[in-house]
Amino acid sequence: MPSSVRIGNQHLAVDVSSIGAEMQALTSDDGRSWLWTGDAAYWTGRSPILFPIVGKAPDDTLAIGGTVYPMAQHGFARRSEFSLAASTPTMCRHELSASAATEAVYPFDFLLTVEHAVEGRALTVAAEVSNRDVRPLPFGLGFHPAFLWPLPGAAGRTHTVTLDNEGEPELLRLEGGLINPVPLPSPFDKGRLVLDHAMFEKDAMIFPKGAGEGLRYGAESGPALRFRFENLPNLALWTKPGAPFLCVEPWHGTAAEAGGSSELSQRPSTTILAPGATARFAFTVEILR
Repeated sequence: MPSSVRIGNQHLAVDVSSIGAEMQALTSDDGRSWLWTGDAAYWTGRSPILFPIVGKAPDDTLAIGGTVYPMAQHGFARRSEFSLAASTPTMCRHELSASAATEAVYPFDFLLTVEHAVEGRALTVAAEVSNRDVRPLPFGLGFHPAFLWPLPGAAGRTHTVTLDNEGEPELLRLEGGLINPVPLPSPFDKGRLVLDHAMFEKDAMIFPKGAGEGLRYGAESGPALRFRFENLPNLALWTKPGAPFLCVEPWHGTAAEAGGSSELSQRPSTTILAPGATARFAFTVEILR
């Protein structure tokens, strides 16, 4: 049976499930909940960890060294049982290691560690991938947290995403769940995007480069969340039109390109990790008000 652990301090409480090492709730000291609840009427996810791929593979199959394996969208980690490796009042660390089940679809020896830690009014979620194999380890790693839209106490207010770098990154769209590599004009204006559900009628908005290392998601003259990203060059924004959440998704890796190779190593922004090496990826979200 899945288990859960709660961490927190005087400002925040965070619940994390052993299934997928997925955050289930983010609550501030005033009782407000910031994370999506996973209502099945829209989407059952809350904050899944994406590994060893981000997004979809052609026909849900992945080629590794010429051999084809089944691979569901966003990989298997989000549905896997993690073990609790360590916990304190303000931190918990979960681990997923290679097994017969993972090797049947991803023939490598690896260790995936996911740590949730609170400090002040901020939560940091960090993932480390260690290559325990004798071969280079190809993979994608992404975060998929969903936050309320509107944010608590901000119903009826305009919500925006503002990039710290004031950039206007090119937009890519999905075609049958795969990346259409033809760039579209950026919806950002000097780093600012006014959110509208109509933007998501064609699925996620993907920004493969140029979104920078931080952003603010918030309501005008209201509550807001500040994000910082570590080793996560790709950004996606997603919701189902009309659903009361917004996913702010920092990635290192994207879906395969439409018409492109099914080889894992050829997917955009794939990490190729040397034997014995470890790579770290993290995001921090801070409640501003």
